[in-house]
Amino acid sequence: QVRLVESGGGLVQAGGSLRLSCAASERTFSSFAMGWFRQGPGKEREFVAAISRSGGITYYADSVKGRFTISRDNAKNTVYLQMNSLKPEDTAVYYCAADLIIRPTMDARSYDYWGQGTQVAVSS
Repeated sequence: QVRLVESGGGLVQAGGSLRLSCAASERTFSSFAMGWFRQGPGKEREFVAAISRSGGITYYADSVKGRFTISRDNAKNTVYLQMNSLKPEDTAVYYCAADLIIRPTMDARSYDYWGQGTQVAVSS
């Protein structure tokens, strides 16, 4: 069982930045592709970004491309989401997820383990 714990959420003004972290309990963290998803008020969960096991492949939702950056540090069992130029529509609970798969995917159904989420609120 892999335990994922997100942190770094909070309230920020539009145009500001936040960095989310997701720490994994699993020593074989590097065996997992990792993803970030979010669920806004009254919305379904949606894909944000994903990264391969080594970090060499990344995918982004069109809505965050150029503003968000996903990265990972396998030595620290941690994946990050740097969020810049935040907009009110980025307000959501952000979840990280782990997937036992070679190439990362945007499909939430593929992911095997999920964190509890961290709230991000962007004021206008």
